[in-house]
Amino acid sequence: MSFIYSLHLVRGAEDTELDTAAGGTHSQAGGRDRPVKHLETVYRKLALKNHPLRSIEPGAVETFRQIAEAYDVLSDPVKRGIYDKFGEEGLKGGIPLEFGSQTPWTTGYVFHGNPEKVFHEFFGGDNPFNEFFDAEGNEVDMKFGGLRGRGVKKQDPPIERDLYLSLEDLYFGCTKKIKISRRVLNEDGYSSTIKDKILTIDVKPGWRQGTRITFEKEGDQGPNIIPADIIFIVKEKLHPRFRRENDNLFFVNSIPLGKALTCCTVEVKTLDDRLLNIPINDIIHPKYFKKVPGEGMPLPEDPTKKGDLFIYFDIQFPTRLTPQKKQMLRQALLM
Repeated sequence: MSFIYSLHLVRGAEDTELDTAAGGTHSQAGGRDRPVKHLETVYRKLALKNHPLRSIEPGAVETFRQIAEAYDVLSDPVKRGIYDKFGEEGLKGGIPLEFGSQTPWTTGYVFHGNPEKVFHEFFGGDNPFNEFFDAEGNEVDMKFGGLRGRGVKKQDPPIERDLYLSLEDLYFGCTKKIKISRRVLNEDGYSSTIKDKILTIDVKPGWRQGTRITFEKEGDQGPNIIPADIIFIVKEKLHPRFRRENDNLFFVNSIPLGKALTCCTVEVKTLDDRLLNIPINDIIHPKYFKKVPGEGMPLPEDPTKKGDLFIYFDIQFPTRLTPQKKQMLRQALLM
């Protein structure tokens, strides 16, 4: 189940009873206006249905986590507003603040990764699974092996999470530390406790969007399951100057028509803060571009080598000309 699908699901896209109760006024697209009690009703229904201690469906752990993350976003007006306006990339990657701010981007949202925390905070003392946990939140051993039953161990499907990185992160490489919360088996081999763990990701220069980093068997532990792998998938944040394709960078320079016809020098500030002065001695037409070798992204297999920089041009035409200038242009261009 994807994050976006979970958001629509928790909004009630699958629960037509809520639309009936609200007089049919809340469509899926209008989920942001759904009353809080309706959101809570949908979360209650989906959380109970998909709780790993109740559901035997493959991937129940990840489904339960995605539903908790969706509820965490939609129950907060600020997070929900950012998601509705900027989508998942804006929510998790950060959004641009107004021009002139010392901090050009907000901090992206990161789910704390503990769906049980959301579950327990939501149900509180009315937790429907209270009889299966002790006072410290440990799962109590039940006859016949507990709710999950006893049998052949099966590994849950991988848990996938997006890792948003800037082009600077991917140009230089960096280290990211991510805290996860998961169930860890106690010494008795049956009960479990929720514990935090820090996962360290060493981002290598040149990693591309879609790069997958796998932490094997770091998911929830249980008596009859093999912990799921946790996989982080690299997503590139939008950059104010460059667009990336594979190992190449693309830059668009605005230029007046006069310079396009009479040559110019283009200044490009690189990701490592160098200032390139690129002379253009050709006539610049709408399809013209300049290739600058070796000024792109590092190659993942050999970071000492780099892709190329491609400079394209947005030619700015004048909105008006005096009769004298028109005559001068006719003489220069048509004679």
